[in-house]
Amino acid sequence: MNTTSIQDYVESAKPVIEDSPQMGEATTKAALLRDFIELLGWEIPMNTELEYSVNAFGKVFKVDYALVLDGRPVAFLEAKGLDTTLTSDHREQLSEYMRSEDVNWGILTNGQKYEFYQRRVIDTNVKIEAVEQTTLQQLPNKGSIIEAYCTETIQEEESGTIIEHIRELRDSWETLTTEKEELAIAVVDTLTESISDAVEPEARSQAKEMIDRLITDIEAEIDTDTTDQVGEPPVSGGSSGDTPTLSDSYSVEIVQGGNVIETFEDSVQSDLMASVVNYLVENYDLIDAVQPLPYIPAEKRAIINDSPAYSDTEMAQPRELEEGYYLEVNLSWGQKKREMERLADACGLEINIEG
Repeated sequence: MNTTSIQDYVESAKPVIEDSPQMGEATTKAALLRDFIELLGWEIPMNTELEYSVNAFGKVFKVDYALVLDGRPVAFLEAKGLDTTLTSDHREQLSEYMRSEDVNWGILTNGQKYEFYQRRVIDTNVKIEAVEQTTLQQLPNKGSIIEAYCTETIQEEESGTIIEHIRELRDSWETLTTEKEELAIAVVDTLTESISDAVEPEARSQAKEMIDRLITDIEAEIDTDTTDQVGEPPVSGGSSGDTPTLSDSYSVEIVQGGNVIETFEDSVQSDLMASVVNYLVENYDLIDAVQPLPYIPAEKRAIINDSPAYSDTEMAQPRELEEGYYLEVNLSWGQKKREMERLADACGLEINIEG
């Protein structure tokens, strides 16, 4: 999925929501969701039916949007108004629609929150599993997920492959991040046993770096920091992205020689990251430490640059720093933490992050 197209949708939707934050369902459909289904390649009336009739709970109900291919529904989108909080009742409603019609793909949204579901049959048991819960602001980070719900992908029966690949990558990311020490030791042991004990010092110093690069590469391909991971049941409420709530609290301690030399706190992730990076730029020559610019740690996208664009590619969400440099903040919280740790290490510092 073209990230630029997703970003364009997000940017066009933001002012609409700001102007009318209490839109009802009909207005939300017309002002926001018509553009969203077009982003997915769902076309009215070519392949998408409005108010599609389904039998559920012993009655006939209407699904807001049904993607119909070869005469049968293959995906449902159930819409709520921007003024409506998505609840477990709404999720059960969509789940029952998908079960009753054997529809494998479902989306529940109110224009601000977007939830993606998959119907799976495992050992004759039918399950409706949460694929993703996210927000409008985070949609550009969900390109792979959105691609799985596009008309062409569903028609070519590639959606399941995409979602399964994301499941495998997230499982790999979880293992790499939680068992990094053990995996690094295993790599060193394998090399010394296969080659020579003489390579142990070099292997030990590079094993963790290799694992960190793998983690970063996975994070660049998929967003690993989500409200709900693939396959887990949906959870109502909570917050994601940069939207502050009373329970949000993020803090960073800069540590040198075992002593905390500076502390930063903020309720907004992007603001916190910008403050930390500004501090490193102004006090510890961060730019010299990461030269040449653009700084692209995972060879995927620039994190720091002297302009908001590089090699004909624009940063998704550049934040201008104090000295005219630009920081990419269109990152999940897990990615932000990893980049702050990497940048502090480049300056010979340690960092403690909470939140």
